[in-house]
Amino acid sequence: MISASNVALAYGKRVIFQDVNIKFIPGNCYGLIGANGAGKSTFLKILAGESEADRGEITVTAGERIAMLRQDQFAFDEEKVCNTVIMGYRRLFEVMAERESIYAKSEFSEADGIRSGELEAEFAEMNGYEAETEAAVLLNGLGIPEDLRHKKMKELEAGDKVRVLLAQALFGNPDILLLDEPTNHLDLKSIAWLEDFLFRFPNTVIVVSHDRHFLNQVCTHVADIDFGKITVYVGNYDFWYQASQLTLKQKQDENRRVTDKANELKEFIQRFSSNASKAKQATSRKKLLEKLNVEDLPISSRRYPFVVFRPERPCGDIILEIKGLSKKIDGVEVLADLNLTVNKGDKIAFVGGDSLAKTTLFQIISGELQPDAGSFRWGVTITNAYFPKENSAWFENNLNLIEWLCQFPPCDGEIFARGFLGRMLFSGDEATKKTKVLSGGERVRCMLARMMLTGANVIVLDEPTNHLDLESITALNNGLIAFTGVVLFASHDHQFVTTVANRIVEFTPGGVIDRVMGIDEYLDNNDVASLRDQLYQGHGELKL
Repeated sequence: MISASNVALAYGKRVIFQDVNIKFIPGNCYGLIGANGAGKSTFLKILAGESEADRGEITVTAGERIAMLRQDQFAFDEEKVCNTVIMGYRRLFEVMAERESIYAKSEFSEADGIRSGELEAEFAEMNGYEAETEAAVLLNGLGIPEDLRHKKMKELEAGDKVRVLLAQALFGNPDILLLDEPTNHLDLKSIAWLEDFLFRFPNTVIVVSHDRHFLNQVCTHVADIDFGKITVYVGNYDFWYQASQLTLKQKQDENRRVTDKANELKEFIQRFSSNASKAKQATSRKKLLEKLNVEDLPISSRRYPFVVFRPERPCGDIILEIKGLSKKIDGVEVLADLNLTVNKGDKIAFVGGDSLAKTTLFQIISGELQPDAGSFRWGVTITNAYFPKENSAWFENNLNLIEWLCQFPPCDGEIFARGFLGRMLFSGDEATKKTKVLSGGERVRCMLARMMLTGANVIVLDEPTNHLDLESITALNNGLIAFTGVVLFASHDHQFVTTVANRIVEFTPGGVIDRVMGIDEYLDNNDVASLRDQLYQGHGELKL
């Protein structure tokens, strides 16, 4: 068990949380949630002993091992992948290394024999003989193919490195598992595997994630950082949302009831305080008024941007026609003879294959990339707005946010820009920040603001939820549900896909599967599964 007693943290005058008293019990999975900057990652580091709180104490049951998902992709560059995973259990790895060094000696002394016996006993106690098998199972579940497992970490792509580091955290059945955004860089298949792993995990898990579906699947409790404290709710993310909204509504209703009563008493006192026959009643009501207390509602750190896409005109009959589209990137065929017709009312989630195929398609239809073969045609009534996965090129200037937004019509001057930026949580001095200092989430909100200005009736989005907090994801999610135009998008956020998409287009090594249905129905459809098996035959497993 791990617990926090009277823990407090502040950055200057800004209090992050204070007097935190929590016990994290074995067998439970706690989702640690809060707005960006609320201190979620910092609190995990405090629990792991990697950061210090201003005051308070962290207590861990004697003998229990903490494992934490590392974010430093370069820390293990010279290590082999399999060894990197096993290093998650530091003591086991040390025993393995010493054991191997003794057995590698050409001459074996009596002291070596005694020491090797001690090591063998400790090695067996830590289940060392199954270490490589366990590492292989974890890597397989997280989508790391066998041919990568004996390479050095520096030879892997960034996304694969993150998967290996996640396997490292999961390795060796730690007593306390701390995970900061574990679903980053995972496809839906790997996320589903991780959900199942954590569901069966018998010890304590504390996880930070912006994936609402993931939190719903794995969490038994939610620890909410808000109002300068951490409050634990029993249940998953959806239960927390309903419970927290109900609590807030009850406080608001009670305040409204007290305020109405106070106004009623004030009115009576004002009318009859000078009336001799009513003076006694007025005095009585004054005493009642003094006892009434309107509670100051605490200010939440959560802020929801205003994301609404309003098309200037409806779509005509022809939206988008793609014929024989093909493209190679660095000699590798990414798109091959793609044919697709987009219809009115479509909200299409593009899944499967690698992310490069989806990004390449979006870049081509948005005019940023030329195809090698084939063609595409937008309807004459169509205007489209594109959200690229990589947006740094849009911010390579020294403009402030007002100046940046005013580059895009119909933005008309500072007053208009400030009003629009305020809806996207850039109010006051925030609107004069330089674009070069923006965080990833702030850049995404700027890109969404630019798209909303266009009045487009077709929106193209490539992984739009990356870098966003839960509040911004919720706002974007609701904005796309309400949007009356056409949406073409790629996302690994299961709930986002579930609630937005009404059509699925899956890239496979053997061709494209196109079905008008939601993602859950698609994944459970036997006919689709049979076709997918044929198209993936000899090409590995499905990656959504």
